[in-house]
Formats: sequence, C-alpha cells, structure tokens
Amino acid sequence: DYEPTKVGRAIQEFVDLYLSNWYVRLCRRRFWKGDYTEDKVSAYQTLYTCLEKIAQLMSPIAPFFSDRLFRDLNAVTKRDNAESIHLSNFPKYQANCIDKDLEERMELAQQISSMVLSIRKKENIRVRQPLNHIQIPILNESYKAKIEAVKNLILSEVNVKELNFVTEENSQLVKNLKLNFKTLGKKFGKHMKVIQAYANEHSHKIIHEIEMHAKYEFVIGEENILLETEDVEIIPVDLPGWKVANIGAITVALDITITEQLREEGIAREIINRIQNLRKDKGLDVTDRIGVKIQENSKINTAITNNLEYICAEILASDFKVVSDMNGSDASLVDIDDDIQTSISISKIN
Repeated sequence: DYEPTKVGRAIQEFVDLYLSNWYVRLCRRRFWKGDYTEDKVSAYQTLYTCLEKIAQLMSPIAPFFSDRLFRDLNAVTKRDNAESIHLSNFPKYQANCIDKDLEERMELAQQISSMVLSIRKKENIRVRQPLNHIQIPILNESYKAKIEAVKNLILSEVNVKELNFVTEENSQLVKNLKLNFKTLGKKFGKHMKVIQAYANEHSHKIIHEIEMHAKYEFVIGEENILLETEDVEIIPVDLPGWKVANIGAITVALDITITEQLREEGIAREIINRIQNLRKDKGLDVTDRIGVKIQENSKINTAITNNLEYICAEILASDFKVVSDMNGSDASLVDIDDDIQTSISISKIN
C-alpha cells in the first residue's frame, strides 16, 4: 500500500494546479489590500491550513523539507505541541469539510477561464487588454446557477467585463459534428455508411445529447448503436467578431472586438504593470505610497487621462504627473506596448 509516486503526483497536482496557480494567485488582493478584516484572516488561515496539512502528508517522502516547513509555521502559531512534524498526528479525513457543489463550481470556473485564456493566446490578445463579452450556452438551470456563483471570479481572471447566458433558441453559436471513424470502425464497421448518414441528418440532436449525457443511442435494423464522447468531435464555428471554444459540455464564445475605450484601458493596465515592476526593482514595500512622473507620449496620454484615478489606486500613487521633460530625474525607459516606449520615474512619499 506504500505508493510514494502516486501520492507525490497527487500533492504536486494540488499544490501546482489548485493552491499556487489558482487559490494564492486569486487571493493576492485579499492578502495585502485593505484592513485586517475577517476576510483577510480567513484567506491567511486557509493558506496556513493547506501548507500545514501538505507538510504532514508529504513527510514520509520528503522528511527534511516537510519538517522545516512545519516548524517554521508552528514557530509563529504554536498550534501543535510536537517538536517535529514526525512526532505530530497525521491528518484525518474529515467528511464534513467536503463540499462537492463548491468543487464543481470552482472546476467550472477553472475550465471556462482556461478556455477563454486559450482563445486570447490564439488571437494574440494580452490578458491585460480588457474585452467586453463572454457568451455561454446554458445546458440547464443547475449548470447556469453554478456558473453564476463564480461569474465574478471568471470575469476577473480573464479580464472581461460581462458574462451572458444564452439558450439554444437565442444562441447564434453553431456547432458541427464530426464522427471518429477510428473508434466507430472498431465497434460498428459494417454500419459505418448508415451511421454517417444518420449523423448528418440528426447532428443537432446528437450534439445536444452528447453534451448533456455523454452518450447518444439509436437503432439500425435490430442493432443498438451507442455513440459516446470518444466517438464524435463537436466543432464550434466562429462568428464574425467572436471566437468560440468547446470542451465536452462547455462552450464559450469570446467577443474579441477591441474598442477605443478598451484599448485605452489596456494601455492603463500595461502602465500599472511597468510601475509595479519599478516598485519591486527599487525594493519598495507593497504598502508604500509613491509619486510618479511619466514622459508624455501621444499614444498613451489620453489613456492616462481617462484612467488616472484607477491607475493611482492600483499603484498607491499620491502624485502622478505627465511631463514633457524627464531631465534630471532618475527615470527608466520602458516598453508599454510593441510600438510604445516612454520614461517613468517613481519615488517613495513619506
């Protein structure tokens, strides 16, 4: 029963996919912004619990690192009387802590976010560039409710302003059905021509059933034909101004039209990113307030003017000036976009 490879991979997947690249990243604002509220305490306590339990779970296969992690945590909280992780009680499974509905909602959020981000990457649209709309066809009310519960999280993650639900009746999305002859040939070789003719005539119905129930059954002669997910490929068709992605039962359509207002917001976010990098380079604390000087540039001036309040709030700037001359200042030349360069100077305000 001792399977270190299996448990090692399970821990790796949890830490990498769920804890680090999802929970910690999405909770950054909860960790450092605002007062020490119950929400901030909860965020830290959740992370602490995860690290503590992970250390205990991994202790048989990573004895030294897990012990160091455990003792560093326990030195602050004194939660455990054990001097070493190897003298502490191994975690026990707690059925009352399992919330399957929450897990399903969060998995949907991850899948939808991943699909939208993949469209962005394919279309070469940076994540810092805001977009207007996502459309998601709803399969049933339960499915809609689960996505609605994580809607704001999805929109924040993919930097899109609105998520709209559409039904099959009012959706403009079109999906094509393609049979997998490799798998179907092994199962129903002699009926392939009849199956293909049937699929061409009933493609909409087959797609709906496969997405809803992962299977579709019909009869040819006296033989029962079962089409499963592996036997078909559902191919979404792009609409003018939209790009569509589909994985299993989930379909998303992303509006990739970039208006002038969206373009300016994207530039503002790029400027924020460059200033935050300069803060790190200067060793400033995340709570330090700063003064900013940025050299004027016709390609960014309007974007700064129209988004100044947002920029200052994000970088904690008490003073922000667009100047024509940066002489005499400790300025850094930065790339805002592929064809936009400017100089930025920041200083700590006591």
